[in-house]
Formats: sequence, structure tokens, C-alpha cells
Amino acid sequence: MFEFLRSKPAKILTIFFVVQAAAFYGMSRTEEVRTVNPLKTFPTEFASWTMVNEGTVEKEVMDILKADEVITRTYGDRTANQIAHLFVAYFNTQRTGKAPHSPKNCLPGAGWLPIVNDRIDIDIPGREPVQANRYIVARGDSRSLVLYWYQTHRRTIASEYSAKVYTVVDALRYNRSDTAVVKVTIPIREDVDNEKATQIASEFVRAFFDKLLPYFPA
Repeated sequence: MFEFLRSKPAKILTIFFVVQAAAFYGMSRTEEVRTVNPLKTFPTEFASWTMVNEGTVEKEVMDILKADEVITRTYGDRTANQIAHLFVAYFNTQRTGKAPHSPKNCLPGAGWLPIVNDRIDIDIPGREPVQANRYIVARGDSRSLVLYWYQTHRRTIASEYSAKVYTVVDALRYNRSDTAVVKVTIPIREDVDNEKATQIASEFVRAFFDKLLPYFPA
């Protein structure tokens, strides 16, 4: 019996029942939704990185995404001849059916096939490391590295299961369910191997992380 309780199916069932219980409890009170700084005011320059393109999300995509704040930008590193794409989608509540979409589900639909799928820790000076999902994907002769995680002011989370659990915990403890998904993508040049690409992406995250955190309400 104890072996079953430690198994993955048992953990999934536990998460399901906890979420169901929290949802029932949460419906009886109004959630506290806090004001956030508009993501569009996020800096266009930090460290050696400068924004080279401000993207837009099509209305049809936004209707599916249902995020309250979104930025999608391309930054260039003038010292390393490297670009990096930053995507952030913030949700001020998850009670009305809004929730982050996992980037891992979108990649295959766009024709990208994963060749590496794991997690890495990104050291942030003065903070806990950011645990991020790492995908190295290929489409034809092109390769890209994708890092993503779930973010609030209090923590960063890689696991989708853990993100759901913390949503319940925060709803019960703080009467809040706000969260964001942060995704970094860099194209991998022919002269760059996977580890070097990971290093570049991690340096990009370190450059913007402290500047992004204030955009999530404490």
C-alpha cells in the first residue's frame, strides 16, 4: 500500500482531489486580484542585451491564451552576435478557466521535434536557482533551445504538476491564483553546441530576471 502511495498515479490522484477540494472552497469567496505593472514597460535594454523587435500576439491566439498581460520580444547581444526571444504571459487569476498553456504542447504543433528534454538549474546571484525546463528542438536543419518555467513573485517552478499544487496552496493561503509562464528561445548556430547554447540562454535569464520579478505582485 505504501509503495502505491509513493507512485506517480497516486500523486496524480492526490493532486486531482486537492485541486477539486480547493476549487469547491475557493468558489465561496472572492479572489484577491492585485494590480500589476504593465509588461509593456519592461526594459528594452539590460546588461549587453538590447531589444531589436517588439512582436505582437494575434487576436485569435490571445483568445485561446486568455492571458491578462503578454510580451513577446527579440533581444540582441551586441557582444556575442546572439539573439534571444523572450515571451511572458501573466494571468491575474486561474479561477475563470484561464491558465498557462505548456510550451511543450505547442512545439510539436509548430513542426519542432524535441531532441533533448530535461531540466536545468540557472544560478541567479542572491536568489534561489531558477529550475527551468530545457528543450532542444529541431525542424529541418534548424535547431533552437527553449527554456521555460512558471513564475510568481514568490517562486519559480518547472513542473506542471507542482505548479498546479502551488496554485491550490496559494488560493487557500493567500486567496490568490495569479501566475505567469516565462519562455526563452534562442536559435542555435552551426558553430554553437548544445551546452554553449544553454550557457548563452542562462546568461540571458540572469540578465533580465531581477528586472522581471517586480512585474509580478508580491
